[in-house]
Amino acid sequence: MPYQLKIDYPETFPDALQQTKEQFEQEAKWAMAVKLFELKRLSSGMAAALIGVDRVTFLLKLKDYGIPMIDLTEKELLSDLENA
Repeated sequence: MPYQLKIDYPETFPDALQQTKEQFEQEAKWAMAVKLFELKRLSSGMAAALIGVDRVTFLLKLKDYGIPMIDLTEKELLSDLENA
């Protein structure tokens, strides 16, 4: 059985964002997964699993958050090219 994270929030939050409760909670899950991916704490596959979508869907949605799909340093990119 998977672990579950429970977060309390004021009941006014969804209305303030003009969202339903379900939309607000889904957006919060996305925001958490995207931020953990951006911080390189989760891989794209792990982040996608956290939200319950496939990896491609997760990667394509990153643009909505202003996060690049690939964020390699010049050294990492050159290393990848040398090993390709």
